[in-house]
Amino acid sequence: MKEAILGLLIPFVGTIAGAGCVFFMKRAPGRNTQRAMTGFAAGVMVAASVWSLLIPSMELSSGLGKWAFAPAAAGFLLGMAFLLALDHLTPHLHRYAELAEGPQSRLTRTAMLSLAVTLHNIPEGLAVGVVYAGMLAGNAGISAGGALALSLGIAIQNFPEGAIISMPLHSEGQSKRKAFLCGVLSGAVEPVFGALALLTVELVAPAMPALLSFAAGAMIYVVVEELIPEMSTGKHSDVGVISFAFGFVLMMALDTALG
Repeated sequence: MKEAILGLLIPFVGTIAGAGCVFFMKRAPGRNTQRAMTGFAAGVMVAASVWSLLIPSMELSSGLGKWAFAPAAAGFLLGMAFLLALDHLTPHLHRYAELAEGPQSRLTRTAMLSLAVTLHNIPEGLAVGVVYAGMLAGNAGISAGGALALSLGIAIQNFPEGAIISMPLHSEGQSKRKAFLCGVLSGAVEPVFGALALLTVELVAPAMPALLSFAAGAMIYVVVEELIPEMSTGKHSDVGVISFAFGFVLMMALDTALG
């Protein structure tokens, strides 16, 4: 259990370190740098969804023969629907967007920007928690190395995300301390949702194929709905796509080497 708890905290440490950049860098990253960071995060999330979640999900259902894809497909669609519902029920504002999404609210721009990233981090926390729950269950075919690979991959992509949140907030007038705190709090949901999965490890084990793919669906929703549009807005640039490729390959290599 100690190993699992540490695994849940690793991604959060990545967010804290990224948000801490506000104390050491004089200005927010340029537009192309932010595109590169966003593309990299998207690549890591897609690769993690495939190698760490969907493939293990179908391997666990191999006894169903030709229908081994069914639990993975059902879980994937439910994960997409879950994030879609949260997206419509929570007031939030994406970077570079002029209008907020979700129900009308009197929340400040800073609060809605932070909520957008918080929604983004929920599926990542679920993914890490479900994988570690599967490792603890012992019958899900998930190794400690495979769980660590996912945790490290999420932490690596959380670093630029933390910086992307805290530094623009500071450039918009927030104090460094408040901007750092907003960046940290946006990632705090990851260990919380991961811990929820760990607390129900005995209950989730029978449904592990669907739960793994549920987390994958939630992460892919974030990539398609948020990250890809953000790395593509404004003047055309290939930096987001190139960074996506590097993020994808890095996560694939981590999962293969450690899994």
